[in-house]
Amino acid sequence: MDAYNALHTVQADKSQPDYQQFLTDIGYLNPEGPEFAVTTANVDPEIASIAGAQLVVPADNARYLLNAANARWGSLFDALYGTDVIPESAAPKGSSYNPARGQLVFAKAFETLDMVAPLAGGNKYDQVASFGLDASDQFQVRMNNGSVGTLAEPSKFVGFNKAANGTLVALLLKNNDLHVEIQIDPTSAIGSSHKTGVKDVLMEAALSAICDCEDSVAAADAQDKCTVYKNWGALMRGDLEASFSKGGKTVTRRLNPDRSYSTPSGSTLILPGRSVLLVRNVGQHMYTDAVLTSAGHEVPEGFLDAMVTGAAALHDLHKSGDAKNSRTGSMYIVKPKQHGPEEVAATCELFGRPSHPHAHPRAHPHPGWRLGWA
Repeated sequence: MDAYNALHTVQADKSQPDYQQFLTDIGYLNPEGPEFAVTTANVDPEIASIAGAQLVVPADNARYLLNAANARWGSLFDALYGTDVIPESAAPKGSSYNPARGQLVFAKAFETLDMVAPLAGGNKYDQVASFGLDASDQFQVRMNNGSVGTLAEPSKFVGFNKAANGTLVALLLKNNDLHVEIQIDPTSAIGSSHKTGVKDVLMEAALSAICDCEDSVAAADAQDKCTVYKNWGALMRGDLEASFSKGGKTVTRRLNPDRSYSTPSGSTLILPGRSVLLVRNVGQHMYTDAVLTSAGHEVPEGFLDAMVTGAAALHDLHKSGDAKNSRTGSMYIVKPKQHGPEEVAATCELFGRPSHPHAHPRAHPHPGWRLGWA
């Protein structure tokens, strides 16, 4: 490559046929093969059909892993207050809560609701005096002028929650398969500052997260690999914790539980509380001394990742309750830097071996091909 580039000017490189022929001659490009089809089943909708954000997080940091897993739901109020979506010139954040900036947050959040779940008749959320339910437990608002408002598309209302005393505390909306929860508490510090009593708007955010054993971490020796595997195993069991000091107090972070709502029809709606987690193994060409052969040689690090991360994911397939990662009985492994069909074939053979955890009768492996072409 260096010799070729030294002999050719930038202008000459614009001749794609010549450049592609050179790459073919040195074996970098392969001729296109016959048509083929890839089929799969039991894929969670967060991977298969719902468009949403995906995070990447280093697998050696338990606190970061928990942050990513719990990023499934995020506070719109916090995002608006703490970022430059609302300019500091309009109202500074300050060292303590600024009520003036808080009111701008309400205005911007209600503008978002106008886009996500518009009210009927051209009404706007900033004209709402109170949120409620009608006699059939359907979404209803009282406007500033005393009139009753509803959603332009009533089907976007999918659930609610009430406190033990029957007070409405949450309304759940749905748009493009993503959910928005309007939280109501007029006794809270934020809710008491607005006529509607809304204290926050939670939005479904990061649908999935890649727990990275490769690019974002430096984990090659036995100690490093054990830390990565320990964290991934705890995530798959659902018991990962991280404690740290914040504001002079010790805070312990855990995986968020699933979220439960009542529906207008009287049933219960359960939504995932966490992002669907994938694990990214290393590529094909690295070796590690974390495991040695009988002759004392290092083993391919990708082989070790495939075996251990796959085995750890079996915890998720066996457990029940609301802490499951995959609701369809799948494990998700991202295999990066597949430089050509031979490396893809080698990876398919690795994951298809009967001794691999993927061969478990309850496992439906879905290695996520992350093709890297230099």
